[in-house]
Amino acid sequence: MAAPRGSNTRPAIPADQSLARGLLGEGPAGDDGVMEAESLNGRLLAATPLLGDPNFRRTVVLVVEDDADEGTLGVVLNRPTDVPLDQVLEAWTELVTGPPVVFRGGPVSPNSALALALARAGDEPLGWRSLAGSPMMARVGLVDLEAPPELLAGGITSLRVFAGYAGWGAGQLRAEIAEGAWYVLAGEPADAFIADPARLWPEVLRRQGGDLALIATYPDDPVLN
Repeated sequence: MAAPRGSNTRPAIPADQSLARGLLGEGPAGDDGVMEAESLNGRLLAATPLLGDPNFRRTVVLVVEDDADEGTLGVVLNRPTDVPLDQVLEAWTELVTGPPVVFRGGPVSPNSALALALARAGDEPLGWRSLAGSPMMARVGLVDLEAPPELLAGGITSLRVFAGYAGWGAGQLRAEIAEGAWYVLAGEPADAFIADPARLWPEVLRRQGGDLALIATYPDDPVLN
């Protein structure tokens, strides 16, 4: 299932197309004209100021599955809701990393839940599966919420639960990257469990340095600048 596309609103700031070209590489073109690329598993997608879709505006998405034929699945990391986790998944409350609420993972299947957890070094607890593709993010993995929480309790240090997810059909995400909707960045394990989610978008851009560090200061509403 595909996530909603961005709006046609275009603030007066250029997208960094060099990032898209670096990601897309020099491989053969797909049906949509976008170059084929390596897997995006474990990478961050930071919305550029060009992306006006309210579902994704100023979001940071962690890619958890990326397949050339099946499409891409990710979770928005910086959209907490007001719903306490103990109202929906009480058994997992003691393991969750604050704030102890459900996060809005994306517009697809909002009534479903998935969870991410950070495994202790050297551990692969039962009910946990590492994200493939990025060595830096190898300790972050998906959690089987059907498993008893006590199976993971000793093997993880952080946990976060998301309602819904972001999804793109085959080739759709790479087309959006080429259009300038997303910056593709390396993630750090702590990004998925940041205590103050409102800081995540500017922080991941700022630590890149250069032009992206400047974009981190771009006003939320450019009309008010």
